[in-house]
This record gives sequence, structure tokens and C-alpha cells, in this order.
Amino acid sequence: MPLTKRLAAEFIGTLWLVLGGCGSAVLAAAFPQLGIGFTGVSLAFGLTVLTMAYAVGHISGGHFNPAVTFGLWAGKRFPASEIVPYIFAQVIGAIAGAGILFVIASGKAGFAIDATKAGAFATNGFDTFSPGGYTMLAAIVCEIVLTFAFLVIILGSTHRRAPAGFAPIAIGLGLTLIHLISIPVTNTSVNPARSLGVAVFTGGTPLTQVWLFWLAPIIGAIAAGFFCFWMSPDDGKDD
Repeated sequence: MPLTKRLAAEFIGTLWLVLGGCGSAVLAAAFPQLGIGFTGVSLAFGLTVLTMAYAVGHISGGHFNPAVTFGLWAGKRFPASEIVPYIFAQVIGAIAGAGILFVIASGKAGFAIDATKAGAFATNGFDTFSPGGYTMLAAIVCEIVLTFAFLVIILGSTHRRAPAGFAPIAIGLGLTLIHLISIPVTNTSVNPARSLGVAVFTGGTPLTQVWLFWLAPIIGAIAAGFFCFWMSPDDGKDD
């Protein structure tokens, strides 16, 4: 598949992830009386990945996340030469998704982003910008460990020995579980592009804290890639 088509798939998949996942948090989580809450937002993020993995995963591999791209590279599933183009497409898709969400949210009278509030416009944060007031150390540990687990799920469910056709379900449910665990801690990133996309429109401290949500997920993803390749290499050879 030509690189341009794969990048287009990564762009639209990441756009959908941000629009669907962050959109559920911004527009529906606290809607009067009928709000979907943390559980609904968690499910929304899982559904965005599940649906796009089936829709365009066969084109690009369905990364939609710079950490996933790094993890697949570490697991010997993705070439180093395509890391930068993939991440560029993912970041642009995330910003586009956040832009669409901003336009929609702005259609309600009185809408404004309060950059001094934890979780504003679905941003991630730590210390006073953590939804539950968790420290920077807690945020780092949370994001590294949960991204590690996410990549183990991805690499395991897409292994040549895994049951065919079920990977998107496992990955989507895995991301749902990750959100159920970590929304109170960091508002859940495990995806640097998702974090940057909404932070661009928020500015302030959420934007200055976005470094953590690049560094920690990428560390966790690379560690998982090396671990999975050591444990069960998917190189076409019998283990």
C-alpha cells in the first residue's frame, strides 16, 4: 500500500479518535441528567479505536498513536524510516479532530475553555491539573505502565499466532479498561498525539505539561515492544 494512502488512514483514524473520545468528554460526559460520565468516555475511546481499526487498519496498520508506532518499531513490526511520517500524520489528524470539536463545542452559548481547570477541553495533566490531584510521579508511572500494557495487548492480539480478526476488539476493550483506570489520574493519555491535539486549543499549563504525555507513553511503548519481541517474536519463524 502506498505511503500516502497509509498516512491518510493514520490521519483520519487519529482524527476520529480525538473527535470521538475527547468529544464524548467535552460534549457528553457531564451533560445535565443524561451525562455519560467516566464510564461512557472510557467506552467512547475504546470504540473509536475498534471502529477505525476495522475501517482502515488493513491500510495503515491502525496505529493512530505515536506511542504505538514506536512500540511496533521496537517489536520489529514497523520500519524506522516511516516513524516520522506516521507521527506527522497522527499529530495533524489529532489537531484537526480537536479543531472540529472546538467548532462544535463553540456552537453552545457561553462555551469557553478554562485553561486553569483540570481536564479542560479533555486535556491531560498532573498535580493540580490532574482530575484527582495526582502528582507528577504518579502520572509518569501510570502512563508508562498503562501504555506498556496497551502495547502488549496490541502486539499480542496482532501476532501471527493470535486468532485472526479479533485484534480490534481486544485493543478497543483494552483502551476502555485503561481509561477506566486512569481518567482520575491524568485524564488518560497513552497517546501523545491525542494529548497535543486538545492542548493546542487550550494553551496555558495543559500545553506546558504535554511533554510528560509524550515522554512517558513512548517509554512504555518501546519497553513493551522489546519485551514482546523477546517473549514471542513475530518474525515468521517457529518459536
